[in-house]
Amino acid sequence: MRVVYLAAGAAGMICGSCLRDNRLVATLREHGRDALLVPLYTPIRTDEVDVSERRVLFGGINVFLQQASAVFRYLPRFVERWLDTPRLIRTVTRGAASTDPATLGPLTVSVLRGVHGKQGRSAREMARDLAQLRPAVVNLPNLMMLGLAPAIREATGARIVCTLSGEDIFLDALPEPSRSQAFELIADRARDVDAHVALTHYYARHAIEHFDLPRERVHVVSAGVRPDDFEPAADPSGAPITIGYLARICPEKGLHRLVDAFIALCREGHDIRLRIAGYLGGGDRDYLARQLRNLAGAGVRDRVDYLGEVDRAEKCALLRSLQLFCIPSDYPEAKGISVLEALAAGVPVVLPAHGAYPEMVDATGGGVLVPPNDADALRGALAALVTDADERTALAQRGRSAARRLYSDAAMASGIWRLYGQVVGTEGA
Repeated sequence: MRVVYLAAGAAGMICGSCLRDNRLVATLREHGRDALLVPLYTPIRTDEVDVSERRVLFGGINVFLQQASAVFRYLPRFVERWLDTPRLIRTVTRGAASTDPATLGPLTVSVLRGVHGKQGRSAREMARDLAQLRPAVVNLPNLMMLGLAPAIREATGARIVCTLSGEDIFLDALPEPSRSQAFELIADRARDVDAHVALTHYYARHAIEHFDLPRERVHVVSAGVRPDDFEPAADPSGAPITIGYLARICPEKGLHRLVDAFIALCREGHDIRLRIAGYLGGGDRDYLARQLRNLAGAGVRDRVDYLGEVDRAEKCALLRSLQLFCIPSDYPEAKGISVLEALAAGVPVVLPAHGAYPEMVDATGGGVLVPPNDADALRGALAALVTDADERTALAQRGRSAARRLYSDAAMASGIWRLYGQVVGTEGA
C-alpha cells in the first residue's frame, strides 16, 4: 500500500504541521512503509532531516497568479513547471506566512472549487502528476484543499484522507462573503473524503461541529514526537528557575501574557529567568519589540534570553535548560507540538485550559491548567510552581514518562497506518 502524503508548506516558516507531517512520514519509512511526502504550495521547513520530495505540486506562485489574472491560466506547461521550482518559490514567498487571511478570501474559495475554480488547470495537472505515483491513499493537508479531492480520486483511484490541522483560525478570519462560501464548500466537499484525521480529541469534536463534517468519518490519531531526541531537562530543584516559551512570536500565542507574569514574579522577589524562542514574521516585529521594551522598563531585561528561531539542536538545548514551560495562547490550540516536546523532555507545563491543552495535561499529568486569558491565574500558577521543587519534580517525571508512551512518533505512525488500512480495506497490512 503506497501513501502519498501532501504537506502544505508555510512559506518559509517552521510550523507545527510541517514538523508533524515530516516526522510522521519519516517514521513510516523507518517502519518499512511505502510513504511519500509531497509539498503543496511551497516547500516545507522542518528542524529535522527533510524527507519530502524535491518538487512542489500546485505551487504557490502559479496559484496566486492564476487567481490574479486569466492570462496566467494559459501559460505554457514548461513555464508553469519553472514557476513551481522549489528555489523560486522559496525566494518569492519568503515572509508570505504573515499574510492577513482577510486578503485571501477569493483565493481560498477558488481553490475549494477545485477544477471549477481559477486554478482548475493546475488542479488537473497535479492530479495527473499524483497518478504517476500510483498511490492507494492520498492524504490532503487541510480542509482548504478539499476541492482537489474529486480530481485526485478520478486520476488516481486512490482513497482520500484529509488531516484536520487547526484551519478554523484562518477560515474564521476570512471576510464575508468568502467565509460563508468557504464553509459551504467544505461541508459539500467533505463527502468526497473517506476519512478525516484530527490530532486531538478536542479538534475532532470542534471540526465536526464547526465545519459540519460527517461524524462517522472523523478519527483521532494523536501527534507524536521522537522521544529519544529529548534528554531530561534541567534539575527541577535548581536555581534560578528558568521558564521557557517556544512558539511563533505573535499576540495570538500570548507571549505578552507570559512577559507580564514574569515581570510580576520578578517584582515579588523570585529568582527566575525567561527564555523565548520561535519564528518571528515581519508583521510581528513591533509586537516583540514592545515585549522587550516592557521587560527593559521593568528592569529585568537581563534575566531574559531571546533566542529567535532555533534549529533542532538549539531547541533540544533550550528544553534541557528549563524547569517550566508556558504558552498562554489566546485561542484554542489544535495541535500543541512544542508542548509535547516539552513534556517528552520532562519540563512541567503551565497552559490555558482550552483547546488541545486539557487533554494533554490530563493524559500525561505533566502540568497545570489555568483559566484562559486570566493574568492573575497565570501568575499564581507560575508562582506556586516556582516555589515548589517537589511538585515540579513530580510533574516532570509523570509528564516525561507518559509523553514518551502516549505521544511517540512510533505510536503516531502505527495509528495512522491502521487508519489507512481501514479506508483501503487491508486493515493496515
